[in-house]
Amino acid sequence: MDLSGSTYYSYRTPFGAVTVGVCAGAVTHVALGETTLPGERRPSPLSNRCANELLEYFVGKRTAFNVALAPEGTAFQRAVWRAVANVPYGQTRSCAEIARSIGRPESFRMVGTAVRKNPIAVIIPAHRVVGANGRPTGAGKNAQLRAAFLELERRNS
Repeated sequence: MDLSGSTYYSYRTPFGAVTVGVCAGAVTHVALGETTLPGERRPSPLSNRCANELLEYFVGKRTAFNVALAPEGTAFQRAVWRAVANVPYGQTRSCAEIARSIGRPESFRMVGTAVRKNPIAVIIPAHRVVGANGRPTGAGKNAQLRAAFLELERRNS
């Protein structure tokens, strides 16, 4: 994907800063935290709309997003991200379940790697992909945020 013309901007949310990247009329990145992404640092109508939808989600008023997405990745990664995007609000799936849903049941470890490389946090809800024990995976602040997003969805579904 040609990222010329890309812009990005960071927005404050109840869960901390979120940085939204856009290019050619689609969201290319949603990063938890304030970060530098490809392109010029400035808000755009699309990044503002995406940020508004994220704010609505964070306060429990939105369960689905309407912005166009264009995540950059391999064909396998994009297949995983499409499957993750189809996990219903308030529900979870394991990497093995995602692997089966894309017709690659033996590739659950690769699914886990693709989930971790998801460039569009929250909107492609990697937080809904949990370990075999049913709990969010990982450690640190991002793992805490994933658990908080799941709790938010469970309260509002």
